[in-house]
Amino acid sequence: QVQLVESGGGLVQTGGSLRLSCAASERTFSNYAMGWFRQAPGKERVFVAAISWSDGSTHYADSVKGRFTISRDNNKNTVYLQMNSLKPEDTAVYYCDARVGGVDYWGKGTLVTVSS
Repeated sequence: QVQLVESGGGLVQTGGSLRLSCAASERTFSNYAMGWFRQAPGKERVFVAAISWSDGSTHYADSVKGRFTISRDNNKNTVYLQMNSLKPEDTAVYYCDARVGGVDYWGKGTLVTVSS
């Protein structure tokens, strides 16, 4: 099973920045992508950003475009989410996801709290 280790969550003020990291235990070269989802209290889990491991193509939710950047480090099997200009509505538990061969593996989540 793919193991995902997340870090970088915390408490920041409105307008601040955080960088989330997710290290995967292994990498595959086909049908492999990683991304981030988030879930606010009492809400459904929603898509935030994703990146293909093969070609680096990215996708973002409209709510974070221009503020968040997803990237990867192939040597470290790690994906990052740089979050800038944070807003209170970004407050959520952020979950790392790895899609391997059509199967999703999830991290345990890291809490991001943006204070107004």
